[in-house]
Amino acid sequence: MPVTVVRFNLVAPGAGPAALSARYRAALEMAAYADEHGISTVQTEEHHGADNNWLPSPFTFAGAVFGATRRIAVTVSAVIGPLHDPLRLAEDIAVLDLLSGGRLVTVAGIGYRPEEYALFDVDWKRRGRLQDEVLQTLLRAWTGEEFEYRGRRVRLTPRPYTEPHPLLLVGGSSGAAARRAARLGLPFFPSAHLPQLEAYYKEKLTEYGTEGWVMMPAAETPLLHVAEDPDRAWAEYGGHFLHEARTYASWQSEQIRSAVRSAATTVEELRAEGVYRVLTPQECVALGADSLVLHPLAGGMPLEEGWRSLRLFAERVLPALGN
Repeated sequence: MPVTVVRFNLVAPGAGPAALSARYRAALEMAAYADEHGISTVQTEEHHGADNNWLPSPFTFAGAVFGATRRIAVTVSAVIGPLHDPLRLAEDIAVLDLLSGGRLVTVAGIGYRPEEYALFDVDWKRRGRLQDEVLQTLLRAWTGEEFEYRGRRVRLTPRPYTEPHPLLLVGGSSGAAARRAARLGLPFFPSAHLPQLEAYYKEKLTEYGTEGWVMMPAAETPLLHVAEDPDRAWAEYGGHFLHEARTYASWQSEQIRSAVRSAATTVEELRAEGVYRVLTPQECVALGADSLVLHPLAGGMPLEEGWRSLRLFAERVLPALGN
């Protein structure tokens, strides 16, 4: 049985407050529906100041999902660590871990948009050192013991639900990210299929005398939309996929590696490329992938079309996979 994921970033170009509120509430209803039908994970993410209203507050959204569900996990992939106060972040994750009974997974990255750092008046050049401090602080804070933080003694309560601490992975596509994960004995989440980086991480585990593991995307990890008529879906909704793909690509330098990065400039190129795929239920089953990532509200997708995709996935794909 593959891991099944429903991804939400709540992108909605040009949407006003009423439309955004409806989209957020629909996403929660979709998460509850996904939970009822045995989907494994809700995935969400963090970006700031985006013109298309990309979700800036993934932990707030995660808390709402936990309140609407009973079993499904929520993966924040990724939180931009240096933009957060380390102590408050430790408290927020601990509370979510307690509320959810251990269903929160946090992937910590450093981001790739200097504009986001400028928005919060955080020094872009210090992002590596800040990320080290954030991760070290989280691990110390979650012990419930007193520790030294910026020259003073502090202690945070309550302790999280999960032992020894909530699931925390280090994300990234650089050697520095792999070294950071290995040094801290944390699992590593490469942002793309990078076997050489996985091997480097394992070498560093040996060097540092720590233990860890890798959660790496497959060579192909398409974002899926399920439709009875893919040609119709591409014709009517391809612009939503392209908007998101072009936005994401515009933020990333050539050095950034991502499993969902697209080079397409037209809907036709995007369809041929395969990063975004619209499949029939039968085609989705036939993929035979280890993980299936459904993206029902991609790029401001109309809510009714997002629901059609999710229902086809839950009612026609999952049963055929043996769920």
